[in-house]
Amino acid sequence: MNMAEIKSTMDLVMERAARIGRASSEELRLEEARKKGIQLAVEYLDGNLENPLTAIKNQENILQGGVLRGLIETLLRNIFLPRDDIQQERTRKAVKGITMLEGGSAEIASICRELTNVLGGYMQHREQLRGQLEEQIMLQYESLMAQQPGMQREGIRIDPTQQPRFKEEWNRLEAELNSQYNKALDQFKQQIGQRLGLG
Repeated sequence: MNMAEIKSTMDLVMERAARIGRASSEELRLEEARKKGIQLAVEYLDGNLENPLTAIKNQENILQGGVLRGLIETLLRNIFLPRDDIQQERTRKAVKGITMLEGGSAEIASICRELTNVLGGYMQHREQLRGQLEEQIMLQYESLMAQQPGMQREGIRIDPTQQPRFKEEWNRLEAELNSQYNKALDQFKQQIGQRLGLG
């Protein structure tokens, strides 16, 4: 980092500190409300809160907007491409939380349905690609073994997922798949955020 970058970074830090120093008590209260919304979202996702909307209604009227903002931001961050059943459940719960907060909007409910379909499609597509790759690698190794004269193939069990070629190819395929699905996911999340007032 050169001196100009250090000076620029220091300027930004000083500006932020000045803004914080000038923050009104109202702005500070709204930021605290936002943090409360984040906390409520975590409690909901962890199964310690049944309905986040009820928790918002229990806040002071003036703070409800900030709490809602924190809740929505956190729920949207928890909508991601799952790799296993536990992550899939957390993502499903985040989408369900958004639908609880949307206040009966058919448009948001429709976006959430499409988003859920994309997530389900991703899991199926991922499993299908992985299975095809396992089969392909297995066939290649069996073919190589068949070409070795006098080699005893009985009793030899090869786990294709443990082969370096599988890992290399799977990393490439998964990265491509994630890139495609993340683009769609980001669009849906952006639409939801805009319609729920995150801008």
